Amino acid sequence: MNFKKIHHIAIICSDYHLSKDFYVNKLGFEIKQEIYREERDSYKLDLALNGEYVIELFSFPDAPVRPSYPEAQGLRHLAFEVEDIEESVRRLNEKDIETEEIRLDPYTHKRFTFFEDPDGLPLEIYESE
Repeated sequence: MNFKKIHHIAIICSDYHLSKDFYVNKLGFEIKQEIYREERDSYKLDLALNGEYVIELFSFPDAPVRPSYPEAQGLRHLAFEVEDIEESVRRLNEKDIETEEIRLDPYTHKRFTFFEDPDGLPLEIYESE
């Protein structure tokens, strides 16, 4: 295999407009393309982070709920790198996004914490410096 990088991450949400607002207006992702697929009654929203395409946000009618807690098999969480975790937590909290306590990774000695998207998908911020 000659993988170059991860191309994108696909997320299926339960409330398209709520999740679009969360990822675009609260987290600051840029909309690259938005498509409504009438035949599937489904939206597809392509989102970029710092100009790089990273997330496909989908909506499907009656999509089944995927368990997250207790920790279930499958994708565990998405992690985003930040330079200043305290500033990032403050900004999330200002937008009424609750965060867990900042913790220290015992192996890398970097600080990190978690928060959730509107469907309870665990999202992590991980300090790079």
